[in-house]
Amino acid sequence: MRHLLATLLTLRFLPKAWQLPGFLLLGVFVGMGSLVFHISRAASYLSDSPETCANCHVMTTQYLTWQHSSHARHTTCNDCHTPHENLLAHYAFKAKDGLWHATVFTMRWEPQVIRLSAGAVPVVEDNCRRCHSQLLEKTALDSHRLGDLRCWDCHRDVPHGLGRNLASVPDVFRPQLPAVGHLKQQPTIAGRKPRQQ
Repeated sequence: MRHLLATLLTLRFLPKAWQLPGFLLLGVFVGMGSLVFHISRAASYLSDSPETCANCHVMTTQYLTWQHSSHARHTTCNDCHTPHENLLAHYAFKAKDGLWHATVFTMRWEPQVIRLSAGAVPVVEDNCRRCHSQLLEKTALDSHRLGDLRCWDCHRDVPHGLGRNLASVPDVFRPQLPAVGHLKQQPTIAGRKPRQQ
């Protein structure tokens, strides 16, 4: 095992002429990967903090509309948007969804109006029914199968309100995120930096 690891790290499997360039490329790859991991606050995505979802600027509307809803007192984003059958399903879904979101937002493919993906629809529906099971028991809706009638067919504005496009919440309301290492964020007002004194 130790010999295999030494072979991989020293790139001895490559021809002699390719070992130094291969080692340099590996160093650049690891260095850039570490930088991206740090700048993107990738470790923060392991938490359930709603502010993590606002790391991406296009989620400001979703964050603020949730924050001003009754759900903010009792739930986080992950309570509604990830499965809760077991820890493996929870983190597998979170990783799959997170990688897709990172790709979409990095490539600037985000739509003007953000909607649930086809894979997220049953997850959110299950979580609505899980949290509100006592209310559903008292209604005829408990007998409906998943897919017959979605909770948001009637409750369209819960918890994100009706204004869901990127322009519905001005930048002035963007939450301040914790500083990353030595890169301190300066507070902004309506997208402008304060004057230097």
